[in-house]
Amino acid sequence: MVEGRQRIDKWLFFARIVKSRSLAAKLAQSGRVRKNGDKVDQPSTMVSPEDVLTVTLDRKVLVLKVLQPGTRRGPYDEARLLYEDMSPPPPAREKGLSALAPFREAGSGRPTKRERRQMDKWKSGGDDH
Repeated sequence: MVEGRQRIDKWLFFARIVKSRSLAAKLAQSGRVRKNGDKVDQPSTMVSPEDVLTVTLDRKVLVLKVLQPGTRRGPYDEARLLYEDMSPPPPAREKGLSALAPFREAGSGRPTKRERRQMDKWKSGGDDH
């Protein structure tokens, strides 16, 4: 092995980007990893310090600058020293709104539980508790 270089599947595993080396190999083979802008299609692709990796995961995209090769899969604090995270910040959410929940205008679509209770109360003639 050339000093300072490492297989991309091992590096992704040691950096704790994925849970297992076989998952790292599948990630590389599926084309969801780019090295310096070029698509990686083999888990045996070598990475070295100063390479920039773009990793597409299920819910996010990571942009990582390789700082050094790994020697083992250690704790997170140790793995964090292998890379510099250059990922863009997640989009800002408005207060009280979930990024995944769709927004609907009041009065459009299916009524909410609270609105249904208010309609039932109105239909039954008011406060009959």
